[in-house]
Amino acid sequence: MQETERQLVEAIQAGDREALRRLYERFSRYAMGVSLRIVPEREDALDIVQDTFISILTTIGSFEYRGEGSLRNWVAKITTNRALDWMRDHGRLLFYDQLPDETAEEEDETPLEEIPPDILSEMIDRLPDTSRMIVNLRTFGQMSHKEIADRLGISDKTSMSTFSRARRQLANMIREYLNSQRI
Repeated sequence: MQETERQLVEAIQAGDREALRRLYERFSRYAMGVSLRIVPEREDALDIVQDTFISILTTIGSFEYRGEGSLRNWVAKITTNRALDWMRDHGRLLFYDQLPDETAEEEDETPLEEIPPDILSEMIDRLPDTSRMIVNLRTFGQMSHKEIADRLGISDKTSMSTFSRARRQLANMIREYLNSQRI
């Protein structure tokens, strides 16, 4: 039986060096998945995961356990922050400040349930870096536009515009895919 997050945190905070290894083994793949949602290059994502665990190991003493899942959420938050820092440091952020002319109703008509998850993931990966990042933070990270804006130092409107533009791009890719499947 796997130890609980609480047991793992308590062991680490008590100085158990083997518990640090167990923390890494338990959450490194998860952190890699979070990182790859923001930074698509595997080598860069590996660097981010390494930075994440360095940060975790230097701050775990102040981690406050708040129930099962809180450690996993903390790992995700640190990973997301490291990935966002990497994107900013490497000049990979480009934002759109104007809201699109198309209506949200048109975008919502896209039949996502007809797209295999791996194909949808590939489509998201083909988006421009900033668009992909905001789609992933909004959709998978469940961050509000305000949270995204605060973290990236942009306005809520810019986050919404970039997200909306990305949704339009995805809708176009999905239509192209569905049309190619009907031939």
